[in-house]
Amino acid sequence: MRILIADDERDLNNIVSKNLKMQGHSVDSVFNGLDALEYIRAGDYDAVILDIMMPGMDGLTVLRTMRRENNLTAVLMLTAKDSISDRVTGLDSGANDYLIKPFSLEELSARIRVLGRKASANPDCIYTVGDLSVNTSSRVVRRGDKDISLTPKEFALLEYLVKNKGKVVSHAQIENNLWNFDFEGDPGAVIVYIRYLRRKIDDGFDVKLIHTVRGSGYVIKEE
Repeated sequence: MRILIADDERDLNNIVSKNLKMQGHSVDSVFNGLDALEYIRAGDYDAVILDIMMPGMDGLTVLRTMRRENNLTAVLMLTAKDSISDRVTGLDSGANDYLIKPFSLEELSARIRVLGRKASANPDCIYTVGDLSVNTSSRVVRRGDKDISLTPKEFALLEYLVKNKGKVVSHAQIENNLWNFDFEGDPGAVIVYIRYLRRKIDDGFDVKLIHTVRGSGYVIKEE
């Protein structure tokens, strides 16, 4: 998933960001509400984690602005306020979920996975392409009777491809979904990870699933 974290507590922001990146998510971080709204308008996020109390613009105002602009991206609110009225206000403003500080990283990760499932057209989280099966919840990948072990970034790439099964996705689309706005790595990183994925998904099988569409990008499909 591509996720934006907006929280002015820098230590917490950095810890959450690092944890989600280790799970293979693409994460952008901002520390005030004005930057959050700018990133939300410019990016295509799967989920936004919004703190309520932020400088520049508070999280509730950011959320209400999103919904007023018909941005339906899933939003998880973070706050130190634990009263029922505060939670009701957040949910009534358009939040999808609410997490009270302090919280465990495991619970945050679980709630993000739930938001991803709810936003998906595939609530069972199981995608198939030929004899390839990808469970985006348990992160189990099988081809035929073979279990396939992937790194977090390889899994994120495969997840993006299978969610767009039969559709050609460009280098730019893959970069935007697997890396964040600050990515300054090798411009050939997409090619490298496609190569890694092919070795694990296609090598040893007669039918190849990952295809290059010259000048356009990549597509996963049965021939």
